[in-house]
Amino acid sequence: MAFTYILFSERLDKFYIGHTESSVEERLQKHLSNHDGFTSKAKDWQVAFIREFEDKSAAFAFERKIKSWKSRAAIEKLISGA
Repeated sequence: MAFTYILFSERLDKFYIGHTESSVEERLQKHLSNHDGFTSKAKDWQVAFIREFEDKSAAFAFERKIKSWKSRAAIEKLISGA
């Protein structure tokens, strides 16, 4: 199993899109820990979206697809299920 996930930070008013083979909650804890990188800029990240895939390559492909949209409105539509 693998997952594509979207996190949201209210403080930054930004989304973060990623994929993982571990649980999304475990991955979220790593984003919230002390580290370097984009998600280190805030400590209020929350899971906004999760989609499960059979394997890591499919989850990564969906992550790339979402990032290719370059559209906040499209991401919000995905999250809302509309």
